[in-house]
Amino acid sequence: MEHLFILLSLFLYFLSYGPATAAAASHAWHGDGVQPLSKIAIHKTLYALHENASVKAHPLVLGKSGGDSDWITVEVECPNPSNDDWVAVFSPAKFNSSTCPPVDDREEFPYICSAPIKYKYANESNAGYNKTGKASLKFQLINQRADFSFELFSGGLTDPKLVAVSNVVSFVNPKAPVYPRLSQGKSWDEMTVTWTSGYNIDEAVPFVEWGMKGESLTRSPAGTLTFHRNTMCAAPARTVGWRDPGFIHTSFLKNLWPNSEYTYKLGHKLLNGSYVWSKSYFFKSSPFPGQESLQQVIIVGDIGKAERDGSNEYANYQPGSLNTTDKLIKDLKNIDIVFHIGDIAYANGYISQWDQFTSQMEPIASTVPYMIASGNHERDAPNSGSFYDGNDSGGECGVLAETMYYVPAENRAKFWYSTDYGMFHFCIADSEHDWREGTEQYKFIEKCLASADRKKQPWLIFIAHRVLGYSSSYWRDGSFGETFGRSSLEGLWHKYKVDIAFFGHIHNSERTCPIYQYQCVNSEKSDYSGIVNGTINVVLTAFNHSSLMFEYKKSSDGNVYDSFTISRDYPDVLACVHDGCEPTTTAN
Repeated sequence: MEHLFILLSLFLYFLSYGPATAAAASHAWHGDGVQPLSKIAIHKTLYALHENASVKAHPLVLGKSGGDSDWITVEVECPNPSNDDWVAVFSPAKFNSSTCPPVDDREEFPYICSAPIKYKYANESNAGYNKTGKASLKFQLINQRADFSFELFSGGLTDPKLVAVSNVVSFVNPKAPVYPRLSQGKSWDEMTVTWTSGYNIDEAVPFVEWGMKGESLTRSPAGTLTFHRNTMCAAPARTVGWRDPGFIHTSFLKNLWPNSEYTYKLGHKLLNGSYVWSKSYFFKSSPFPGQESLQQVIIVGDIGKAERDGSNEYANYQPGSLNTTDKLIKDLKNIDIVFHIGDIAYANGYISQWDQFTSQMEPIASTVPYMIASGNHERDAPNSGSFYDGNDSGGECGVLAETMYYVPAENRAKFWYSTDYGMFHFCIADSEHDWREGTEQYKFIEKCLASADRKKQPWLIFIAHRVLGYSSSYWRDGSFGETFGRSSLEGLWHKYKVDIAFFGHIHNSERTCPIYQYQCVNSEKSDYSGIVNGTINVVLTAFNHSSLMFEYKKSSDGNVYDSFTISRDYPDVLACVHDGCEPTTTAN
């Protein structure tokens, strides 16, 4: 077999080595795990406008150069400054009780019922603000289909008092198509493009104009989806976290030639016959199944979003988010496909944050397929059909992930699917639905594993969000694993000779030895050869290469902290068919 490369990426900070069977990274969690916007008691806001307080924002029009993001300066003056004064960004700019859902009778003027999309403390740029009452703050805004205003509050986040309201600013075309997300289609020669706009189908016709680089272009139509407040399952997604998501469009680009570069741009034809266009993008189509070539795969998990302007949550909520994003962008020329295996935006019911995340990931997701899996922060909500009854999704109950991104599942509400890339066959499971033996998902997993053509795709990979178990004792004593159905799943992996299982959820890096029935079946730590009669379990891994040689790199410094190789030439697996695999694997 020719050399085969796989890269696996994540964000981690400090590494330590644990027991002989694992390499683990210390947690190094700088934030408190609470969505920053949830700290704002926006319903308690009191009217306290002061005639000598002011907030002024400039420029008034954003995106004049054609970009989907822009920087804005906010000048604050307050006659009674305090260190807990803060400035919020609201979008849409207008907020009052007329826009509130009839959820209760509490209406104290001005009764703000929607959380801001971001905020900063007024003293961030001026340590002497509490003496001078003057501050100049910079925010980065993205095109989110509506205008913006800026509000000065006193009283901190828990007892807010509205002191001053700014002028309104907006993008040149707030409805423009933005933030394309690529995904593999249901066949290897199909690429899907999903994007967001402010145009419903009664305003404009969405499409993608595309073609092989240097050749004539064609147009493919797009479907349009959206969702509404009553689609959400619980608060805050149904209450203060709600924001209109706009319209989500998906187009299917078919009959692609393998290994070819294509250009594309998003378009909307308005009713008057004019067009609105995005900028141009490009991607490289997938290799033919079984093709022996350099194939580079990234697997990430639990990234979340962060703000480059320092608002809300930078180095607080998701401290590694920008490290990981920037490392991926920097190395994009060496990446063929990305799998984000759950806990995607960490919006937790604050809908505006999904726009922020798709904007953050646009350089990556617009260039290579960005395949997602379901995690607890996408799916879990009480009485919503999730296997777990918590509210880690903040009431989103999977709707955002299922609508904002395309995956080649038969039913996107059941977020499990398979996809092929070159010499890889991936089986992506949904740990937030029951996968115990006899369930619908269990039957899918077996069918997916059994359908792998190991002659063409010898590398069989299992992916899910919640890890089945881990040995790290630094956090909850290893008790946070998903043990339901573990024996049944391990039985399937053993039967169909799964090479590696990837998981997220734990926010650290750990890999097991090849394991079966809770036992190591190979004592090797870095170079697996000979008989390998088990599956290696990996939690949040990074960068590897050569006929499966793995390197774990921290995204914070790019250095290698763990590695292992798998060298295999196994005719028994190549001859493996459903219910006809030999009980052991011969490796060379």
